[in-house]
Amino acid sequence: MLVSHNVISKSNITFGTSGARGLVEDFSANVCAAFTVSFIETMRLTFSFKTVAIAIDNRPSSYSMAQACASAAEQLGLSVIYYGVIPTPALACRAMALNIPSIMVTGSHIPFDRNGLKFYRPDGEINKPDESSIINGQFVFEPLDMLIKLSVSNDAADAYVARYLNLFDSPFLHGKRIGIYLHSSAGRDIYPVLFKQLGAEVVLIDRSDTFVPIDTEAVSETDAQKAIDWTAQYKLDALFSTDGDGDRPLLTDEKGVYLRGDLLCLLASKILGIEAVVAPINCNSVIETSEIFKKVIRCQIGSPYVIAEFDNLKKSYGLIAGFEANGGFMLASDIEVNGVLLTALPTRDAILPILAVLSVVDKITISSLLENLPSRYTESDRIQRVSNARSISVLSLGINDPSALLSKLGLSHLKAIKLDQTDGLRITLNNGEIVHLRQSGNAPELRCYVEAKHYSRAKELVKMVVTNLSKF
Repeated sequence: MLVSHNVISKSNITFGTSGARGLVEDFSANVCAAFTVSFIETMRLTFSFKTVAIAIDNRPSSYSMAQACASAAEQLGLSVIYYGVIPTPALACRAMALNIPSIMVTGSHIPFDRNGLKFYRPDGEINKPDESSIINGQFVFEPLDMLIKLSVSNDAADAYVARYLNLFDSPFLHGKRIGIYLHSSAGRDIYPVLFKQLGAEVVLIDRSDTFVPIDTEAVSETDAQKAIDWTAQYKLDALFSTDGDGDRPLLTDEKGVYLRGDLLCLLASKILGIEAVVAPINCNSVIETSEIFKKVIRCQIGSPYVIAEFDNLKKSYGLIAGFEANGGFMLASDIEVNGVLLTALPTRDAILPILAVLSVVDKITISSLLENLPSRYTESDRIQRVSNARSISVLSLGINDPSALLSKLGLSHLKAIKLDQTDGLRITLNNGEIVHLRQSGNAPELRCYVEAKHYSRAKELVKMVVTNLSKF
């Protein structure tokens, strides 16, 4: 017999802000089983259930990992519903409706040589105490000798499409040409069905047989230019895509320029009538200066931290949401849309913010929606394959000697007037600009976020900071 904690502690797999992440080679069958057993036994401490749901993204390693998770669940006497390749929010939504726990096999945007497991309670994402129990639980299981075969149920995919089709009594996208950048997104077979039924003329673009690690928070210059070119080539009103597991959206305006995720969600929240929001510290400060919301709470970066603040808002407000700089939108309360009740989905979702913004584009362009907001721009980038120790040394330098760090970043002519260590190091400069450095919780990366009054300056600033960071 194996003990879950012993297997997990020796696996090199760590918990980040989006579940367990690590190299594919470290996600052996028994490691997947250890996480699954520990998760299920942790859920059994609070919930009663006889079934667990599992879904995957399009990574080459995801199916075999799902087999291991399912085999471990059956070893514990549970039935398994396998939903195949679907977006993470589709799995979460269906499992919550069935009041059962679920496991999403996904590494989201990280390179294909890595993967991960994301866990959901019957009532939503796991919390930090759950995470601690999963990591440290002393639960026993038998080593996996054979993996069961999995048959796909389409119920979750169908329910996810129906969730949003039911909100509209007319095909409101009629007359619009919407491009869908398919790549290897877990939702690439779902999105065309949804948009077509909403009336759009859909143009399918660049489906990939190999995994493409799209990061909605750090869109490459190549991908940004592709969006502009495709929008012009296909005469699109907008281009839509997501990250690998379909919980973080990308949307362009009519010119092919991608909206920043936090601004997309800000616009969506306004259109949906949201009263109060939670947003991580790296989101654009226009959330406050736009005066759209009655209350804004800032938190650490990562959906668990956003969700943890919802209970505080529910004491005083009825229409609540949270969102991140990557575009992940979390609906914390039931809301009414076009007279139809939309139930809460407190996990990252890519579709709701997209449809909310597109629902008003017959009256105003997407770019005009942005122009009506205060002038404040953010940009972000990352340096990959940076060890935790190296990231920590950079942040420590900035905390202990901000001037020295600014000098290394090419900003010696500016002064730090405020240091915020809510998550990483967020430096407010005396010219009003912001430079925020943070060690990623999901991959060996050092992330950089900047904020400036002008778009061109934000792009220039993030490029300069990342270039100089790379040198040392």
